[in-house]
Amino acid sequence: MGVGQQNGNRQQDTGGDDWDALRGDVGEMAGAAVERGRYFIESAREQAADYVGHRKDDIAQSVADFATSLRESTHSFDERPNIRAVVDSAADGLEQLAESIRDRSFADIFNDFEDVVRRRPATVAAVSVAVGFLTARFLKSTAEDLRQERMTPSVSSPGQGRSQQAQRSRARAGA
Repeated sequence: MGVGQQNGNRQQDTGGDDWDALRGDVGEMAGAAVERGRYFIESAREQAADYVGHRKDDIAQSVADFATSLRESTHSFDERPNIRAVVDSAADGLEQLAESIRDRSFADIFNDFEDVVRRRPATVAAVSVAVGFLTARFLKSTAEDLRQERMTPSVSSPGQGRSQQAQRSRARAGA
C-alpha cells in the first residue's frame, strides 16, 4: 500500500467518526427535546384537568340550580297533574345529571359522549342541527332586539314603550 492510500483511508475513517459523533449529538438533542415536549404536554394536561375540574363543578351546580327552578315552577301546574309529572320527571333527570357530573371525571364523561356518538351518529347529527337552529334563532332575535333598542329614542311615555314591545313581539313571531 502506498503512502497516499494510507492517508486517504485515515481521512475517510476520521470523516466517519465525525459523522458518528454528529449523529450521536443530534440523537441526544432530539431525546432532550422529546423529554421537554413530554414535560410540557403533561404540564398542559394537568392544567387542563384542573380547569375542567373547576368548571365541571360550576356546570353541575348550574344544572342543579336549573332543576330546582324547574321544580319550583311546577306549583303553577297544580291543576294539571300530567304536566306537573313531566316537569318533575325532567327536574329529577337534571338532578341526576348534576350528580353524575360531580361524581365522574372529565375523561369518563368524554368517553361516554364518544360512545354515544359512535353508536348513534344520526341522532347526534339531528340534535346538533336542532341545537344549531335554536342557537341561530336566539342570536337573531337578540340581535334584532339590540338593533331596535338602539334605534328607539330613550325618552318615551309608558304607553308607547308597551306598544313598541308588542310590535317587536309580533314581528318576531312572524319571522
